[in-house]
Amino acid sequence: MCDLIESQPAEKISRMKKLRRTLSESFSRIALKKEDSSFDEICVTKMSTRNCPGVDSVIKPLDTIPEDKKVRVQRTQSTFDPFEKPATQVKRVHSENNACINFKSSSSGKESPKVRRHSSPSSPTSPKFGKADSYEKLEKLGEGSYATVYKGKSKVNGKLVALKVIRLQEEEGTPFTAIREASLLKGLKHANIVLLHDIIHTKETLTLVFEYVHTDLCQYMDKHPGGLHPDNVKLFLFQLLRGLSYIHQRYILHRDLKPQNLLISDTGELKLADFGLARAKSVPSHTYSNEVVTLWYRPPDVLLGSTEYSTCLDMWGVGCIFVEMIQGVAAFPGMKDIQDQLERIFLVLGTPNEDTWPGVHSLPHFKPERFTLYSSKNLRQAWNKLSYVNHAEDLASKLLQCFPKNRLSAPAALNHEYFSDLPPRLWELTDMSSVFTVQNVRLQPEVGESMRAFGKNNSYGKSLSNSKH
Repeated sequence: MCDLIESQPAEKISRMKKLRRTLSESFSRIALKKEDSSFDEICVTKMSTRNCPGVDSVIKPLDTIPEDKKVRVQRTQSTFDPFEKPATQVKRVHSENNACINFKSSSSGKESPKVRRHSSPSSPTSPKFGKADSYEKLEKLGEGSYATVYKGKSKVNGKLVALKVIRLQEEEGTPFTAIREASLLKGLKHANIVLLHDIIHTKETLTLVFEYVHTDLCQYMDKHPGGLHPDNVKLFLFQLLRGLSYIHQRYILHRDLKPQNLLISDTGELKLADFGLARAKSVPSHTYSNEVVTLWYRPPDVLLGSTEYSTCLDMWGVGCIFVEMIQGVAAFPGMKDIQDQLERIFLVLGTPNEDTWPGVHSLPHFKPERFTLYSSKNLRQAWNKLSYVNHAEDLASKLLQCFPKNRLSAPAALNHEYFSDLPPRLWELTDMSSVFTVQNVRLQPEVGESMRAFGKNNSYGKSLSNSKH
């Protein structure tokens, strides 16, 4: 092969080299011309977007701009602000692209199909999520110190909603409980936790838009005094533990469990609500305020001034609510103050000491001389209806432990023998699946009244409850 190449005439090789050089120069010129025209087009479209010039406007190509101004012109083409959110940047780019397309199509006298597709957003007057006028207020459900709750209707999809309208005071700003509730609920998606649909922020108010739920457990028990149907107690308790297990696994404490904060739908679905006092529990443990949890459902460790607590705080409330559903009266209805509340607890569970509760003497408000010495009793002596249901007394006793570390956790409680007669499928449900999707799982009619006979008011926040308990 090498011999064949060497035998070629010198002039032929020279012609081939010349041809190759000519082709190379031609391609370079074409590429340069294409790049220049592309950049000129960018300059035209960008400047037309910003200045909205008429069709006759003349934009100088880059080559006619003096050298000392080229760099400045190129820098002004950037549309991205480093401090702007990515979503905003993308939105602005789309807006500029559409403006460029409109300018081109109007100059040619024709409308491109692409223009019609991108430049015909919904009417400015059409309702959208995140807007105050997207919801119609139907009736007031309740009012508290800083919030009012309305039953409402979405103009976007026609669904009923609960509007928690929080009044903002200029000197105080947004209540921290509202910020906490909104931030926590945005990340919680579970069938047994109330769903936060939307957040609307105006100068005067912050509105949290929740799914509408017909009533709460407090009103449901008021409608059916004397204790609920045992099967319904079991389903309500299972759903409560299911919701708590979900948030506890995410290191979130509710800190304000009470019947008013447990919503009940017309099908019997229970949903945890009011996360205004909830806290994300970090590791290692921090100390928290002991001014949490309504008095009747506040555990003895918190009543005695403890600020170091975990998920066991919520589990005491579960025990109190469980007893109240079965017995028909509050487990520990303190009428005076913290001292009275503790006396009612110790009367049933026994006055604690270092043997039954290691470390109790170090709690700020524990003064042995202030309390009557009581011995512990069987729970059925205080609440006789616990003995009517298999394993109910045992479960209640494992939840109502004075020593916090002895209380049953939510996952452990879900596996207690008390629930052994429920369908196994309930433990296999996904987070967003209702327990009522399982065959043969349904509420039983309560004595005296139909399930449909609900009150119209429900509570979506601690601020709406004006009762002492």
